[in-house]
Amino acid sequence: MDKLLVTRANGVTTITFHQPARKNAVDLEMTMALKAAVESAAADDSRVVVLTGAGTDFCAGADLKSGIEPGHDVTEYLRAYTNPTILALRNMPKPVIAKVRGVAVGVGCNYALAADIRIASPSARFGQIFTRIGLMPDGGSTYLLPRLIGYARAFEWMVTADIVDAARAAELGVVNRLVAEDELDATVDALAARLAAGPALAYAGIKQALNVGESGTLAEALDAEAQNQKACINSSDFREGVAAFLEKRTARFTGA
Repeated sequence: MDKLLVTRANGVTTITFHQPARKNAVDLEMTMALKAAVESAAADDSRVVVLTGAGTDFCAGADLKSGIEPGHDVTEYLRAYTNPTILALRNMPKPVIAKVRGVAVGVGCNYALAADIRIASPSARFGQIFTRIGLMPDGGSTYLLPRLIGYARAFEWMVTADIVDAARAAELGVVNRLVAEDELDATVDALAARLAAGPALAYAGIKQALNVGESGTLAEALDAEAQNQKACINSSDFREGVAAFLEKRTARFTGA
């Protein structure tokens, strides 16, 4: 059985953690496959990426039964596989949606944090559980989480290793939308379809400019906007958008 599934349809690439008996915990094989899948999705002709888990859970983090022991060169492991995956999710010029049900803990939580939008069902549970086994968080959470919820809350969550339920995650702003369990798939499908039909160059510009704005100055953010707006205004999507507005019809964007 493949531990990671990748499907492409209607402009959407869906990447699914596929080890439901282990709550989709990731071992080396899955981590390597995820890196390859995310990098491929960044370069393919899809316009939206959905990251999710098979069965009742998103991802339970690292599979501690896969042989990770003291002395393991975790620095090189993170640099070779996890870190490039997080960077690819953040830097790819297309929206990434995390569809979360069940547990999203450890590095599984951080794969979700690296998405642009997180939609969860009431069963979702998020956790920075690293300190429970004497580790510190990795997978970009020390950068991503404070920008969502602030330093103090991020620090408390990381040192206590508490599990945060879906309602609290939504209250904190970790989750964009909290929807009923039986509506989760349809909600994500509808949003992915909407974004796939949208102006891809504009979405890429928004994502790039927001990334600059997170850690740059106002001047750098303004310049990123100016540069990305040039690509947008020279696109056929801009011409189509203006024509559709003037003709009072729905725009048919092509991503060019």
